[in-house]
Amino acid sequence: MLLGEKTPTGVFSLQHARVLDPAYGGDVLAFGHMQDGRPLALHRVWLGSPKQQRLERLAGPSSGRVGITSGCINLDAKVYEALRDCCKDDLLSIK
Repeated sequence: MLLGEKTPTGVFSLQHARVLDPAYGGDVLAFGHMQDGRPLALHRVWLGSPKQQRLERLAGPSSGRVGITSGCINLDAKVYEALRDCCKDDLLSIK
């Protein structure tokens, strides 16, 4: 699962990774790992639970954004796809 506690500071390399959960759109750009080994990533806004209204909450006032992400960086699909093109040759698989 692609969940984290905090987004770390620093400079990171991006790795293009395939993911099994279709709510991520099939791939992410992994940039680090939490202490327990779970990956942190830039990815399209996760849409696996429509009742969470993530796209609407991200577009709304900041008070509605609480709990949208747990460390990963959620991006608009077009922005994600433009960034993904920078490292499309490195593809690994993560769960």
